[in-house]
Amino acid sequence: MANLVSLALLLALAGALCHRADATAFEVGGEDGWVVPPASEGGRYNQWASKNRFLVGDIVHFKYDKEDNSVMVVTEDDYNNCRATHPIFFSNNGDTEVELDRPGVFHFISGVEGHCERGQRMAVKVVGQGAPPPAPPSPPQPSGAAPSTRAIAAVAMALPVIVLGF
Repeated sequence: MANLVSLALLLALAGALCHRADATAFEVGGEDGWVVPPASEGGRYNQWASKNRFLVGDIVHFKYDKEDNSVMVVTEDDYNNCRATHPIFFSNNGDTEVELDRPGVFHFISGVEGHCERGQRMAVKVVGQGAPPPAPPSPPQPSGAAPSTRAIAAVAMALPVIVLGF
């Protein structure tokens, strides 16, 4: 029985470490990337976000000039006030991916002074879970037979190789 519990825990851990196979990577800003929008398009990023459906496990990809820009995940209050002093996440490498790892709203702003106020901010609503990763195949069992300790141990030892091998 302890082996079955160990196997269940191992499978749960493997599932948690796997990204959704059907996850979508969204390019924020399209060809323009993550830039300060023109004054006439202050809501550009929120309009774009509202036209997409984001699921847990999807990725938002920000391309920008690392010498003159950054991206931050902030609280709703910091988003509403364009406050960049206490980000939840910060990156300024010019090529940032953020995995949407939970349902709810993610708030993004530029950390460069004045950029958020000029419209370089975005709220992304993430809904539900995407399709779960496929379960690993179970070894064939003779009908009516309970899995043996050796079979469980073999699957438990092979699973990391199978998961990491792909």
